[in-house]
Amino acid sequence: MSSASDPLAALAGLPGVAESVDSVRKAVDRVYGHRVMRRRSAEITSEAALRGARGSAALSGADWALEEVRRRTDFGSEPEARTVGAALRLTAEAGQLLSIWRQSPLRVLARLHLVASGSTAEGDVVGRPRLAGESVSEPLVEAPLPGAEEVAGRLDGLSRLVIAGGSAPALVTAAVVHGELLALRPFASYNGLVARAAERIVLINSGLDPKAVCPAEVGHAEQGRAAYLAAFEGYVSGTAEGMAAWFAHCGRAVELGVRESTAVCEAMQRGAA
Repeated sequence: MSSASDPLAALAGLPGVAESVDSVRKAVDRVYGHRVMRRRSAEITSEAALRGARGSAALSGADWALEEVRRRTDFGSEPEARTVGAALRLTAEAGQLLSIWRQSPLRVLARLHLVASGSTAEGDVVGRPRLAGESVSEPLVEAPLPGAEEVAGRLDGLSRLVIAGGSAPALVTAAVVHGELLALRPFASYNGLVARAAERIVLINSGLDPKAVCPAEVGHAEQGRAAYLAAFEGYVSGTAEGMAAWFAHCGRAVELGVRESTAVCEAMQRGAA
């Protein structure tokens, strides 16, 4: 498919993106080559899921210590707890939706919002894009909110790109899916969590991270909310420089997720985990 008919592949040609893609690929290869991964990959996957959920929740305003997330069982008592619970449910659910994603991404997104909302949402706003006049609860993202008609059109376009596939690197596709969902905020709530869960699905489903041991959410959180939002503003700007900055930020997030799982591997190897 030519870049003219594959807009995601065209974005991969932006300055610096190829370097980010190459750096991410090398980092992922290193952690997959770790000797602990050959024997205990399921444990690394489980730990990466927990840490990824913690990172995603932190970016949505619930910045809990990892051990607090690990020990808690009640996630319905107050807003921060509900956010952490939603992040944990999404991370667990993402792996169940891989086979559906390439055929029906909108169905997957609806399911992700339903899972995130749990029993806290009311009415018929769960699991569907918002309608004209419906409000959105996403206080940490201040970008202009597109209208419902624009949301529907851009979601359809995003769905078509995912279904069509193409030659774009996984990092580029994941970053576009993440950025577009954050820009649109198509649901009444939990859009940031859903956007990061969708990014996770793309990274796994593409074959870049098939065992889900490279939690980009960890890296997004480690870079800090201010850097995350600044990079996102670059995506929203639509400029070549802004988009390239967003791709670089997402690439760095994956690399930091790799570093996190590598540290877990090293701890297991030492017998400390």
